[in-house]
Amino acid sequence: MSNKHLIGLKGESFTFHVTLEHIQAFARAIGDASPLYFDEEYAKTTAYGRITAPPTYPIAIGAAGGAIDLQLDQRRMLHGEQAFIYERPIVPGDVLTCDAVVSDVYEKQGKNGTMEFIVLDTYMYDTTDRLVVTSRTNIVYRAAQQHV
Repeated sequence: MSNKHLIGLKGESFTFHVTLEHIQAFARAIGDASPLYFDEEYAKTTAYGRITAPPTYPIAIGAAGGAIDLQLDQRRMLHGEQAFIYERPIVPGDVLTCDAVVSDVYEKQGKNGTMEFIVLDTYMYDTTDRLVVTSRTNIVYRAAQQHV
């Protein structure tokens, strides 16, 4: 079932403009009322010195474009894990260039057969080409007999 040939496959690069309104809409959508996302005066008193995006905000950015067409049976795919590796916080006014790539494919034996794990990394760079955050998604690709 090896799909190692997917390693290195890239999505189309895209640009995302981060706005205060979008950060706040995202925070409301996830039920996070932290003043760090809504109150500029409060945010100035924090280590960040200004309003920042919630830690899971890159999910909203990734949904805006750059998807990789893996050409696999989506009925066998399951979102397994999500991680965000930050170099600095995302802030209003950021213009992020996003590049997605399949960085790894590996297998594990499960009780119902072999499962494959596909690791997708989306790198988000600011206008100075400095990495801001890497959004890492692990997809579980189940054995053929497991899909419904």
